[in-house]
Amino acid sequence: MTIRRSTSKLAAMAVAVTLALAPALAMAKPGSGSSVGSRGSKTSSAPPATQTAPGAAQPMQRTMTPNTPSPAQAAPAAAAAAAAQSGGFLSSGLGRGLMAGLVGAGIFGLLSGSGLFSGLGSMSSIFGLILQLGLIFLVVRFAIGWFARKRGGELATATPQGAAPQPMQREAFGSIFGGGAGGAAPAADPQPAELQISPEDFATFEHKLAEIQSAYGEENMDHLRRHVTPEMASYFSEDLADNARKGVVNKVSGAKLLEGDLSEAWRETNADYATVAMRFSVVDTMVDRATGAYVSGDRTEPSVTTEIWTFTRPAGGRTDDWKLSAIQQVA
Repeated sequence: MTIRRSTSKLAAMAVAVTLALAPALAMAKPGSGSSVGSRGSKTSSAPPATQTAPGAAQPMQRTMTPNTPSPAQAAPAAAAAAAAQSGGFLSSGLGRGLMAGLVGAGIFGLLSGSGLFSGLGSMSSIFGLILQLGLIFLVVRFAIGWFARKRGGELATATPQGAAPQPMQREAFGSIFGGGAGGAAPAADPQPAELQISPEDFATFEHKLAEIQSAYGEENMDHLRRHVTPEMASYFSEDLADNARKGVVNKVSGAKLLEGDLSEAWRETNADYATVAMRFSVVDTMVDRATGAYVSGDRTEPSVTTEIWTFTRPAGGRTDDWKLSAIQQVA
């Protein structure tokens, strides 16, 4: 009986420890398994799907970029709002002209002695007039709507927003970085200026992946800041501090890129952006901060993860200038 009670107590303690560490386990790896960071003007837009990451990317859960519509999205809405504020058919110039014509015809009928409703003595005449006015109203309304939509399209086209996804360069990476933004539907709105990504850029992305994972596992914020934007550094610092409060260390090492391809790359006024999907393996464990005892994860068998990383640099910058600006999970 004593042995059974002791076994039950040990099992209960194991369950309690597992539940207590559940938040820490969810915080594993840089980005804490969530979608964080900024993608310039496309922060609120989902990156195109790729062969490596065919699923939809999760929206940003932490970002410092305000959620504002791009000019391409705002132009048609502004045109539609302007058309709605115009008051419709009767407030348009053509509508007012038709109404003025009808009123003028009635006044002329009174002055000529024919009466205000001269020629409308029969019910069929009245219905005929109503039918004609209705047809005129529909034609005019269609014409006004068509011109408004055309105007909105011209405004949207006049504000370029980006570049369509381009195929990845294969020369340097063989089967690791390959393929384009396969499966991505073409964007309806204009994209930002197209940006060509070179094999050297892809080599930098692969190098940054390994460096960031290693620095995060070592809790080396100075090294992390050399490879990530200040925004991403602030998120990593918060996550590491949270691990410290829980009394654990997220040991991440041995990151190796297995497959990757380009989702999209574009140039904005002050910065270049490249979003790539990457499937990689990494040894990811949690250890007790005080004793170094193993808490969770496999110390020998790497886990495989697919994430979407966005890198940025000053517009026209060098290959070495790329820094991680966002991590997104794949649904």
